[in-house]
Amino acid sequence: MSFNISLSGLNAASSDLDVTSNNIANVATTGFKESRAEFADVFAASPLGTASNAIGAGVQLASVSQQFGQGNLEFTENTLDMSVSGEGFFVMRPNQTSSELIYTRAGAFQVDQNGLVANSSGEILQVFPVDATTGVSSTTSLSGTVPLQVPNTVGTPQATSTVNMNLNLPAGVSPALTTVAIDAALGAGTAPPANSYHHSTSATVFDSQGTSHIMTYYFIMTNDANNTWEVRSTVDGAVATPTTTEILDFDASGVLDPATSTGGGAIAYNAFALTNGAAPLALTVDFRNQGNTVTQEAQGAFSVQSLSQDGFSTGRLSGIEVGDDGLVRANFTNGQTTSLGRVALTRFDNPQGLRQNGNTSWSETVDSGPAAAGEAGSGNFGLIQSGALETSNVDLTAELVNLITAQRNFQANSKAIETANTITQTIINIR
Repeated sequence: MSFNISLSGLNAASSDLDVTSNNIANVATTGFKESRAEFADVFAASPLGTASNAIGAGVQLASVSQQFGQGNLEFTENTLDMSVSGEGFFVMRPNQTSSELIYTRAGAFQVDQNGLVANSSGEILQVFPVDATTGVSSTTSLSGTVPLQVPNTVGTPQATSTVNMNLNLPAGVSPALTTVAIDAALGAGTAPPANSYHHSTSATVFDSQGTSHIMTYYFIMTNDANNTWEVRSTVDGAVATPTTTEILDFDASGVLDPATSTGGGAIAYNAFALTNGAAPLALTVDFRNQGNTVTQEAQGAFSVQSLSQDGFSTGRLSGIEVGDDGLVRANFTNGQTTSLGRVALTRFDNPQGLRQNGNTSWSETVDSGPAAAGEAGSGNFGLIQSGALETSNVDLTAELVNLITAQRNFQANSKAIETANTITQTIINIR
């Protein structure tokens, strides 16, 4: 009997050593969760109960339990490296065609040959689809998750339709000019004489093919007493024809008067034909600038406070950023930003019931309970840290101490077998 009891102790100590060794071996594995060997005593009992002097029959390995404590964060220089500070798991698919979902805490991701964000084993990160402009998720269901796809371009270019301009035109008596000189020069496609206008500025605009053009604006004070200015405009040196006369009119306080200014301060131009095959460029120059109107002040020189336009060319991918709420955005060289998706997270009522798959991934089981999906920052899912990886939660010092303890247990059980053997030999040798 004592031999079997001690043998069970040896097996238990050996299992404890195996679990501890596995923990130590994975101390540098990203997203690894340490295991703990849990033991139970073996006790024989009859249907009628157990006598008060009954002796146990040894020990058995009851369970190897995963410990899902938070690991430390190790910061990296890769934006697609992600970690979860909380209870959430990343959602993965083994490949593009698989319907199986697996879960992991290891967030070392990269872009594969198909532009999909995946880990080193080719498992593909899943995200909730979002509106490309607002970033609002259209679903938070696991069945609605999609692979995170990183595009190389932002798509088709957008022609400029509106130029917003906020500037100050100096008040006071301006030098007398003749508009004939500037009109003649612009009509001939030549640069106007310096004395044919008072001030000028330029903006870059884009056509339907994404080609840039220079639009220049010439400002001419035509009536000092009534604070009236006329504008002449060109695109690449050719006259841009307005739908009506380009007039900016100011009241006595130097504030733009929308009642007498062209278009209330927004000058529309006829479609400008281009020679590169792009669609004619039809745009409006808005001097109201969304409420911040152009001014005429005596103390201020001619100055442009702001100038913007809504067109852009085709852009190339310049970078990816991931917010702590899991929203993934792509930045492009043309200044545009597109939301690609929101990283899907899941949590389980009993994560210790998950089935280990290897490669620091787990699968749902009956014991774990169903996966609950959600976004980072909500509930207990936690926050996502971009540019960081969660290290193993193994405490190396504690594991080394446990090695010593397991070794002592093994030695003690070996000693018990040796003692039992000595007693048995003594009995055998009785004459």
